[in-house]
Amino acid sequence: MSKGAEHLKDEVDRDPKPRTRLLILVQGSKKQVILAGGIAGLVSRFCIAPLDVVKIRLQLQTHSLFDPLAHKGTNGPIYKGTLSTLKAILRQEGITGLWKGNIPAELLYVCYGGLQFTTYRSVTQLQSGLPRRLPPSVESFISGASAGAVATAATYPLDLLRTRFAAQGNEKVYTSLLASIRDIARHEGPRGFFQGLGASVGQIVPYMGLFFASYESLRLLLGSLELPLGSGDATAGILASTLSKTGVFPLDLARKRLQVQGPTRTRYIHRNIPEYRGVFHTLQTVMEKEGFRGMYRGLTVSLVKAAPASAVTMWTYERALQFLMRKEIMDENKDKSYTSNMTSSESILCRGLPSKITSTILRPTLWLTAMHVLACLL
Repeated sequence: MSKGAEHLKDEVDRDPKPRTRLLILVQGSKKQVILAGGIAGLVSRFCIAPLDVVKIRLQLQTHSLFDPLAHKGTNGPIYKGTLSTLKAILRQEGITGLWKGNIPAELLYVCYGGLQFTTYRSVTQLQSGLPRRLPPSVESFISGASAGAVATAATYPLDLLRTRFAAQGNEKVYTSLLASIRDIARHEGPRGFFQGLGASVGQIVPYMGLFFASYESLRLLLGSLELPLGSGDATAGILASTLSKTGVFPLDLARKRLQVQGPTRTRYIHRNIPEYRGVFHTLQTVMEKEGFRGMYRGLTVSLVKAAPASAVTMWTYERALQFLMRKEIMDENKDKSYTSNMTSSESILCRGLPSKITSTILRPTLWLTAMHVLACLL
C-alpha cells in the first residue's frame, strides 16, 4: 500500500465522520472492485490456460511413481513432466487440446475474480469498523480466507466443468457446455455439480488466507524498494503464491480426482481413475498406491502456473482499480468543479496514480480478452 493510502487510513481512524468516503477513495467502490477483479481474472486465465490443462492431466494419472512397471497395462497416455505433456497433447490432440475447458474456465475466472475481491474488500471494511483493530496480518488472513471460501463455493460448478472438459481426450464425453450441464443434472443430480467441494474449500481457505496475508506484507516491503514498472506487486504475488500453493497441494489433487467421479469416470483420457469416497479416502488411497510423490503430481507445473497467474491477477487488479478510481475523480472535477474543494487526502491519492494507464494497460487488456473470448465461442 502506498504512503498516501496509509495516510488516508490513519485519517479515517482519527476522524470517523468522512469514513465512508475515504474508504471508497482508498479501496474503490463496489462497482470498481467488481470490474477490476473481473478484468484481472480474464487476463490471468488468458495467460495460463495451456498450463492448467497440463496440470489437470498430470494430476489424474494414477500409476505409481516408484514402480517403473506400474504403468504397464495402463489404458491411456503416460505423461512425464510439463514439456513432454505439452508436446504429447499437441501431437495427439492439436493446439485446441491445450484450451479444452476454456469457456467454463473463462466464466469461472471472471466470476471468481469479481466475487473474491468484492468479498475481500467488504470484510476488510467491516473489520476497519471494529472498536479494537486486529493486527494487519490477522485482518488480511480473515479477509483472504473469507474471500476464497465465498468465491469458491459460488463458482464451484464451473470449476468442475472446466476439469471434466480438460480431462477429455479425442473421444468427447460432453459435446458442449450446455450438453454437459444437462447430462450431469440428469444422471448425477444437483450434487454432481459439487463433487469435491469439501477438498476445494479445505484447500482454498488456508491458501487464500496465507496468500493475502503474505502478499500484503511482501507488497509493503517491496514497495519501499521502488522497483521499476510496478514490478513490486508482481514479485509479491509470485512469492506469496508459491509459498501458499505448496502447502495445500495434496487437497488440490484430491479435488481434481473427485471432480471426475460419476458415471463418466472411465471415459476420460485416463480411463483407470479409481472410485473415491470423500477427501480423506482419496488422500489415503493415493498415499497407499502412489506414495508420497503421488500426492504432489503436477506440483511443478502448478507452481509455474500459479506464480505468473497470481502476479498477473494482482498487478492487473491494482492498475485497473487505480484507473477506475482516478477516472471517477476526474469526472467529478469536470462535472462539479471538484478541484477547488478537494481535500488533502484526495490530492495525495491522485498524485499516487499513474497517468497513462489507459493506453498502456487497460485498452490492450480489454481488446485481447474480448478477442480471446470471441475465439472460444467460435
